[in-house]
Amino acid sequence: MMSAMQNSVELAEKDRTFLQRIEGGMGIIADISRADLLLYVPKSTLQVVLLSQARPHSVPPIHETMSGAILFRDQQPAIFRALREGKPTRFAGGQIAEGAAPIVQEVLPVRNPEGKVIAALSIEKTMIEEERHKRRSPVFRQMVKQLHGMLLRGGLEGAEVLSPFGEHDGLVVVDGSGRIRYVSGIANNLYRRLGYMENLVGKYIDTLETADSRLVRQVLGEGKFLEDEAREGNRIWQRKLIPFAAEYSLGIWNRLWAGFSDYVDHGVLVIIHDATLVQRQERELRVKTAMIREIHHRVKNNLQTIAALLRLQARRTDSGEARQALRDSLHRILSVAVIHEYLSQEEVRIVNLREVARRVIEQLQDGVMDREKQISLQLEGPNISLPAQQATACALVINELLQNSLEHGYERRREGTITVNLNDGAEQVTISIQDDGRGLPSDFNLDEDASLGLRIVQTLVEEDLKGRFQIQGGRGVQAAVTFPKTSLGKSEPWEEE
Repeated sequence: MMSAMQNSVELAEKDRTFLQRIEGGMGIIADISRADLLLYVPKSTLQVVLLSQARPHSVPPIHETMSGAILFRDQQPAIFRALREGKPTRFAGGQIAEGAAPIVQEVLPVRNPEGKVIAALSIEKTMIEEERHKRRSPVFRQMVKQLHGMLLRGGLEGAEVLSPFGEHDGLVVVDGSGRIRYVSGIANNLYRRLGYMENLVGKYIDTLETADSRLVRQVLGEGKFLEDEAREGNRIWQRKLIPFAAEYSLGIWNRLWAGFSDYVDHGVLVIIHDATLVQRQERELRVKTAMIREIHHRVKNNLQTIAALLRLQARRTDSGEARQALRDSLHRILSVAVIHEYLSQEEVRIVNLREVARRVIEQLQDGVMDREKQISLQLEGPNISLPAQQATACALVINELLQNSLEHGYERRREGTITVNLNDGAEQVTISIQDDGRGLPSDFNLDEDASLGLRIVQTLVEEDLKGRFQIQGGRGVQAAVTFPKTSLGKSEPWEEE
C-alpha cells in the first residue's frame, strides 16, 4: 500500500489520525473486494490529492502507483460529487487506458467522528470483477459492504498486521452464533482435502474437527484480528480471521420484513491459505542449501590439503625455480579456496568481492611477503556483489597481479605500497592494482613478454569474465581489469540440469 500522508494537504491532527486508521485497513479490504482502493482529500474546490492507495493481491491491480497525485474535477467528477454532497456515488464505464477494460467506480464519503466529510474513498474494479461479484452469495456481498462500512468508521485498526490475501485463498463467512453462512469454491476444495465432502453451508463451525472452531470463538470473544498457522491432517493451513459487524443490528423480524433472509449482523471472515506446497519447497531448499554449503566446505578443506602438500614439497626441493613454481601454484589454489570458504559460511550464492580481495591480501601477507621489507597492501572501494563463478575468476586475477607486483616490482626495494581498487559501475566492474615499484621495461609487450601469471590473468579476464585486461608502466605498474556484471539470478554450473 502506498501513502502520501506526510506530504498531503493540511489536515487537523485528529482528522489525520482518523485517516491513518482508515489507511491501515485499506490493504486487506482491497484484497477481499478484489478492487483498487484510493483515498482522496480535497486540496481546493477544483483539486483533490490522492492521500493513500491500496492495490489488490487477489487480482491484477488497475492502477500504477499514484499516491500524492493531484487530480482536477474534470478527471474525477465522482470524487468531487461525493465530497460535495456527502453521499455515495457510483460511476460505470470509465476507461482505465486506451484499449483497456471499463471500470466500475464506487465512491464513499469519509466522515470524521463529528460527521464532517473530510475525504472520499474510491473503490474501483473492472467490469468483469463487478459481474463476478454480483454472482456471489448475498451473504458474501453483504459482508463486504459491512467491511467497507467498518473501514469508513476507522473500525479496522490493526488490520495492517495481516499478510495479503491471494487469489488462491479460500473464504468462509461464519455468523455470530458460529454457523457457517458462506464457503467460497476454493475454500470448499480445501476442506475436501481434509475429507469434508458435504456442503458446509448451514453447519456449525464446532462440528468441524479443525482449528477453525477455536479460532473463530477467540475472534468473536475478543473482536480482534488474528493470523494463525496450524497443521490440519497432512496439510499446513494459514488462516486470517477478520471480525465484522454492521453499524447497527437488525432484529429477526425487521430482517425478514426488510427481505434480508441472508443478512448476517456480525461474524467472522476466515481466509484460508494452504501453505503445504510452499513450505515443503522451502524445506527442500533449506536442505539443498545446507548440502551445497557442506560441499563447499569439503572442497575448501581438500584444496587446503593440496596446498599443504605443495608447501611441503616446496620446502624439500633444491631448485629455486621449482620452489617458486610450487609456491605460485599453492597461492592459486588458496585463492580458489577463499571462494569455497566464503560460500560454505553464507546462505546465498552471491559473493562480496571486497571480502574476497581482503582474504587474498591476508594470505599473501602471511605466505609470500618478505618480513624484512616494508611493503603495504591496501584495499579501496565499495562492497560489490558477484556470482560465485565471477568471484572465483576475480580472486585468481587479484592473486596473480599482486604476486606479480611483489615478485617483480620490489626485487631491489625495501618499501612501497600496492593498492587494490574496486569500482562498481552501472553495468561493469573494474579492478585496478597500482604499485610504486620499478615499473615495466620500456619495450614491454603484453602479448610477447607476459609471464605465466599475466597470461593466466589475460585468459581469465577474456574467457571467463568476458572483459578486457590492460597493464601499463610509468611510476610503477598499473593493471586494470574491466568486465560486465553477470545477473545475480543466474544459476551456477553445478545447479544446471
